[in-house]
Amino acid sequence: MNKTIAVIRGDGIGPEIVAEAILALDAAAGKFGHTFTYQEAPMGGCAIDQFGVPLPDSSLQTCLNADSVLLGAVGGPKWDDQPSANRPERGLLKLRSAMGLYTNLRPARMFADLSAACPLRADIAARGIDFMVVRELIGGVYFGSHSTEEKNGEPVATDIMSYSEHEIRRIAHVAFQTARKRRRRVTSVDKANVLDTSRLWRKTVCSVAEEYPDVELRHMYVDNAAMQLVRDPSQFDVLVTENLFGDILSDEASQITGSIGMIPSASAGDGTRGLYEPIHGSAPDIAGQDKANPIGTVLAAAMMLRYAFDMNAEAEAIEDAVNTVLADGYRCGDIMDEGSTPVGCREMGRLICSRI
Repeated sequence: MNKTIAVIRGDGIGPEIVAEAILALDAAAGKFGHTFTYQEAPMGGCAIDQFGVPLPDSSLQTCLNADSVLLGAVGGPKWDDQPSANRPERGLLKLRSAMGLYTNLRPARMFADLSAACPLRADIAARGIDFMVVRELIGGVYFGSHSTEEKNGEPVATDIMSYSEHEIRRIAHVAFQTARKRRRRVTSVDKANVLDTSRLWRKTVCSVAEEYPDVELRHMYVDNAAMQLVRDPSQFDVLVTENLFGDILSDEASQITGSIGMIPSASAGDGTRGLYEPIHGSAPDIAGQDKANPIGTVLAAAMMLRYAFDMNAEAEAIEDAVNTVLADGYRCGDIMDEGSTPVGCREMGRLICSRI
């Protein structure tokens, strides 16, 4: 099988971690007889430097024509003084919208060999962490209208959060279908005691739930959900929530597993094509120093194989290789513990490929 993958290396450590993910993809392709063709699509700060905009039309077209997209990370303090409409992150928002990627799937799973890195109490960590955050991705306040004006002699800023029923309904279906492949429990997170958008959210999720009588549904306010994630994360199977809440809770979920450098994510729409990336940022402070942890990006590539290309055995080959390397005691700096062997980004990538 031949697949075309658009590659967004991005900024900071992005090029380093993407390089190792591509090596893992090639190792899996060689083992199973596939061919992957990679097409570069500059986006983020590097695109601003080269083209003046965070997402050039040529890069967008490359992504739209590809079978899937692999992304490293974008942004950094170098571009902090850019106008808000031209910041590196705006390229990512534009890409998600153009590709119709309304769902973000972010697994939160604690690797057994990294349990010591979990910041929670040992008795809480011992219960296990294995859940999926399903975040609505192209609606809500991030995509609402924004304005700053002068009122009564002072600046006033306004950001509009809005959701339509169909936007909520389609993300709810994704959550329930995901739960059917797991432990059949959905927790819908909102702020229905305060927000009209959340009241519509809750009403719509309840309506969709009627189509999934085999899946248990419960509701939780976002502030309580943030607390419960550190109190007892083992209670969760699938969490579904809107864009802003999902942005915050998914980062919290990643941290309680031990390191943000270990967590992949997938953004998808109605088709099979998606955007696959680690959840961490561009970490410009360690860029070019061979200190980055590529595992989150490597596992994002595995998610691409599974969800975009229906290559489950190939995805498992990469995931098993990661597990084996960790079991053998190799660690990047962010997951280093006593008695383990420290390795850099390139060596971690080489070790993973050698075990695929």
